[in-house]
Order: sequence, then structure tokens, then C-alpha cells
Amino acid sequence: LAEQALAHSSQLIIDKSLKGWKEVEYEVVRDAYDNCITVCNMENLDPLGIHTGESIVVAPSQTLSNKEYNMLRTTAIKVIRHFGVVGECNIQYALNPFSEQYYIIEVNARLSRSSALASKATGYPLAYVAAKLSLGVALPTIKNSVTGVTTACFEPSLDYCVVKIPRWVLAKFIRVSKNIGSSMKSV
Repeated sequence: LAEQALAHSSQLIIDKSLKGWKEVEYEVVRDAYDNCITVCNMENLDPLGIHTGESIVVAPSQTLSNKEYNMLRTTAIKVIRHFGVVGECNIQYALNPFSEQYYIIEVNARLSRSSALASKATGYPLAYVAAKLSLGVALPTIKNSVTGVTTACFEPSLDYCVVKIPRWVLAKFIRVSKNIGSSMKSV
């Protein structure tokens, strides 16, 4: 296999397989004054390797232990602070289901499809808050436009479960595999 690859390129990348690991993500916001909260955590029901857009996603996560949840939450806050992100950030992890070993697999310092899901799941107006943060407004001074009572510094707590199920319009894609994988085909 390596010989075939080297026939086309002088480079060869060998990565550790994370097949079967859980994929977990956190939506985090931070202001210019280093106030920081996690808005939502979500868990893909499909293992790592299936595109997040193709996977059934549950918020909040349902299979993490309290220790795993807090370990990844603490790391998410450290990451957004380390990179100096002011605004909204999505951090995705691969988590070994049999240990507490994890890798950060993606950091998106922008609003995304996951951000939209987190906002709908929690009622936290992520786009509104991110816009205010980009203007230098501090989290404690931003009134939550949904609740009208709390500020943006209030970390949502869910006593319910939200599930996102992807939808496919496969007629749009001619001669494309109907198997889900690392590329997104759902709408």
C-alpha cells in the first residue's frame, strides 16, 4: 500500500486509527475580558469517522461520565483562552470509549451548523452574543435576548434532551454512494 502511495507522491502520512472512538463537541464563548462559558456539549451517536453532519447528534451528551464531561469542558475553556478567541468557538474531540484518552480533532473559531444546533437546543442566542462580543461588549453586560432575565454569562443547563437527525435528498447526487462516511451529503 505504501509503495503504491509513494509512486504518486514522495510523502507518506501514517496516523493512529481512532476507529470506534466517540465524537464529542463543545460550544464555548469568550469575551475580551476573559469571561468564558460553555454553552452546550453534544455527542455524535455515530463513532468518529462519520461526518458530524451525517451523524445523529444528542445534546447534552448522554454517555459521558461526569469526570469525562468536566475534563473535556475544562480543556475547551483552556483551548479558547490559549488561542485568544473572542467570540464563539466549536471544539471537537475524539474520546476513547474505554479510557479517558482524547484528542482535539477540530477547533472552529466561528459560527457553524453545530453552533446553530447548540443555539436551538439551549435557547442561548449564540449568533447575537458572538456579534456583541466582536464589538468588545463583555458577557456579563449582554442581556439574554431569549430569556430577557439572565445575562450571556449564564451557562445553560438542560433538563431535556435534543436530538438532531440528518436528512438526505439522495436524488440530488447521481452515482454517489448511499453509505455515510467522512463527507457530508445530508441537507
